[in-house]
Amino acid sequence: MKKWNRFVGYVVLVMFIATFLACASTPKQSSTGELVDDSVITTKVKSLLATDDFLKSFQVSVETYKGTVQLSGFVNSQEAADRASQIAKSVKGVQAVKNDLIVK
Repeated sequence: MKKWNRFVGYVVLVMFIATFLACASTPKQSSTGELVDDSVITTKVKSLLATDDFLKSFQVSVETYKGTVQLSGFVNSQEAADRASQIAKSVKGVQAVKNDLIVK
């Protein structure tokens, strides 16, 4: 429950920050819409990973930037790493997945 509360707090913080950023994107700065879209993608991927029976026991970090999802953390098999990539790719709006999961 603590992880969920921290996760929800993170999403609220991202949404709060996004409302104060400029609306137009530049090469070094994302627009508010892009940040919101990225945070929605991150939230959906994290939610799907947390509810997947095969992956829910692993601590997988998810970050999204301009539609590219980066997965990091440790899993115990290549099958788990591949499953996490498949889940991330299934989320609407995901342009690419960078799988940095380490098989221990």
